[in-house]
Amino acid sequence: MVIDKEFAKKRIEELRSQIERHRKLYYEENAPVISDYEYDLLEKELIDLEEKFPEYKTKESPSEKVGGAVSKGFASVVHPFPLLSLENAYNEGEIKDWISRLERTVEKTDLEFVGELKFDGLSVALFYEFGKLSKAATRGDGTIGEDVTQNVLRINNVPKQIGFKEGALIVRGEIYMPLKEFKEFNEKREEEGLEVFSNPRNAAAGSLRQLDPSITAQRPLSLYVYQIMNCTSRIPQTHYECLQLLSEWGLPVDSRTRLLFSEKEIVDFWREMVEKRDSLPYDADGVVIKLNSLELQKRAGSTAKAPRWAVAFKFPPEQAKTKIKEIVVQVGRTGALTPVANLEPVKIGGVVVSRVSLHNEEELKKKDVRVGDTVLIERAGGVIPYLVRVFEEERPPNSKEFVFPEVCPVCGNRIHKSEGEVIKRCSNRNCKAQLKEAIRHFASREGMDIAGLGKILIDKLVESGKVKTLSDLYLLNEKELALFERMGEKSAKNLIEEIEKSKNRSYDRLLYALGIRMVGEETAKVLAEKFYTIDLLKNANEEDLMKIQGVGPKVSKEIIEFFKVEDNVKLIENLKSLGLKMEGEKKEEGPLKGLTFVLTGTLSKMSRNEAKEILENLGGKVSNSVTKETNFLIVGREPGSKLEKAKKLNIKILDELEFEKLISSYS
Repeated sequence: MVIDKEFAKKRIEELRSQIERHRKLYYEENAPVISDYEYDLLEKELIDLEEKFPEYKTKESPSEKVGGAVSKGFASVVHPFPLLSLENAYNEGEIKDWISRLERTVEKTDLEFVGELKFDGLSVALFYEFGKLSKAATRGDGTIGEDVTQNVLRINNVPKQIGFKEGALIVRGEIYMPLKEFKEFNEKREEEGLEVFSNPRNAAAGSLRQLDPSITAQRPLSLYVYQIMNCTSRIPQTHYECLQLLSEWGLPVDSRTRLLFSEKEIVDFWREMVEKRDSLPYDADGVVIKLNSLELQKRAGSTAKAPRWAVAFKFPPEQAKTKIKEIVVQVGRTGALTPVANLEPVKIGGVVVSRVSLHNEEELKKKDVRVGDTVLIERAGGVIPYLVRVFEEERPPNSKEFVFPEVCPVCGNRIHKSEGEVIKRCSNRNCKAQLKEAIRHFASREGMDIAGLGKILIDKLVESGKVKTLSDLYLLNEKELALFERMGEKSAKNLIEEIEKSKNRSYDRLLYALGIRMVGEETAKVLAEKFYTIDLLKNANEEDLMKIQGVGPKVSKEIIEFFKVEDNVKLIENLKSLGLKMEGEKKEEGPLKGLTFVLTGTLSKMSRNEAKEILENLGGKVSNSVTKETNFLIVGREPGSKLEKAKKLNIKILDELEFEKLISSYS
């Protein structure tokens, strides 16, 4: 296709305007309206046109600049070394071309490379002075970033002191939100009536760029480092050895990083990670391939925007177009009304997606989602489907705006929206939809762990009237259950046994299972420790509750409101009379106090949750990640990368037998 100069000039201007707008939405407002893949296509089109028509290329073009700007709420940090972006490659041919260009530039063949996962988070520079973290800054525009030191100091796995103490060190890394924690974080926000984040990257960026560091401290953020920017001491001559050194100093480095010696190994590494992307604990949108030799990196140099010695080999986009068949409004455990779009089933990354949450009325209106719309669906981290955009240009002519219900779609009672919240809720506490979700939460693995009590059976129990409140579960008998379709005597007997076993669950798990708004697993543990009977908790006032770390005004208000409701107090009395644990042990100093444990792999005699509970009851702390503060790593079958890291940090490793001996010595 021949492009004339006038068309090229006009299109270049359009692309620059679009790219600048999308950069602002992505980097500054953490609210992108197109997918990363669509954005990359815009940048690629601009670069191609500027190469064909160099007379229209300027230094102000976004193709020459790193995205992002400094927010007015933060102090500025001038980066002593620029934090550049990366060029992208999307297929084997583009990787082959990149290697060929690199070989010509450095005048050498048979190059060594390092392959790393490309985390989808927020890039930062960390400054250490004589082993102590002195400053942290976002990338910003690559030259000037935002001072986020106080926020970064509150991220659990960011080391405040490291093993290198000989002078100054600047490292580059990525702040991200792990997928499991992202899912739980969004669920909690939804429960609190707050806006949810569309993907982990937005959640990480929004959490790190909080003006109040105490808010960042409550967000489940993590760090991986991947480059030494500067060091006053002598460092190894290869990038791979530098990463190993960073790990030895106590900085978190991703263990999936690999040495690669050919184009074939690069492609094989990329293919392997494409297959594994759904099982990664974080969101990754590709792999980064870097020259291993630091000397050759210097020889290759950089453009104004990106190093020539590195490239991002992007994953195929896990997204697809489909149509919305129906929009329904579901009612959750706390009465929250959530609009959900039922889709024409579409395969994304090997999984069929047929529904996607639209989160709340405001989100639905903001995106103007309608029945019959053609939409783009993406799976965040290959796990959570979300709606990226509506193709309004493909909207049917008879399309109508979705009208949110004015009453509960399940029970018909009034709905309300609390001040400061975006979620509307059903005001009827006896609404069947709320009861079903409450039972599901109560019976969950983290709660009372009642195996066999699944969604279909819960629906039948509620609809039949056999279960009208949580305590009714403990009044069921085998004969009644066996009459339900697809149950039978054996299944009924097994379920009754599971319900009976649940009476022995600990007091803190019961607190969590009760479903008090904003009381998650960790908060329930702290509450159970400070108020070791439920009556003490019931009679606690706001001042008592606010003394507890992690319990702010919102949480304390929800706890107090919960115990003001007569039905809730009656439920607790019924559960107490049925034999459930309503008190814990008045904790003295445990024998494992001051010791931090990490679990990895599968234990044969107990679940990880059970092992965690035992350790915590003995006063120990259980962490998710291995750091230099870890005292013991407990290893089961098929341990993950934590084992290698523990070995590097000389952390004491216990197999399952040694772990059993340790805990039995205190029983």
